[in-house]
Amino acid sequence: MAITSLSHPLRVEVILPFLLVFTLVFAILQKTKILGDGKKQIDALVALVIGLIVVSFGYTTGIIISLIPFLAIAAVIILIFMLLYGMTFEAGGFKLHKSVQVSIGILAAIGVIIVTMFATGAWNFVLDVFNSGGDFTLIITNLVFLVIIIVALVVAMFGGKGGGDKKKE
Repeated sequence: MAITSLSHPLRVEVILPFLLVFTLVFAILQKTKILGDGKKQIDALVALVIGLIVVSFGYTTGIIISLIPFLAIAAVIILIFMLLYGMTFEAGGFKLHKSVQVSIGILAAIGVIIVTMFATGAWNFVLDVFNSGGDFTLIITNLVFLVIIIVALVVAMFGGKGGGDKKKE
């Protein structure tokens, strides 16, 4: 494969990941105003330092480079879905139902988790545990613990409504 100016390692492994991290960190700092309102220079300096630190480690840029194709493919899939789904609405009346938004969000979260595990090498570890007949008591214990945490979070978020401030008549 010939190296072109677009696929040169300096651009792909240093410049583009730096620009991506710098822009994202700067945008997050500007939006959240963590370092103060109207502090663009400080936000830019912090984003610059974080961007430089990220590109100084090859492992982090490797993960970023592995995740970007997933991002591009997922964005195209979502765009095609929305175009096809939007054809059923009249012009200017396109609005996703709440259940569709939640479904897309759940699928995106699952996809990001799987792709991140694959990019970091954790996916191979998970496959090895299940394929090698690893210590299933550890897996079952972790799954039970995870279910307990999920149930506790659901109860804390959705349970207990209507208690506390009842007026006595």
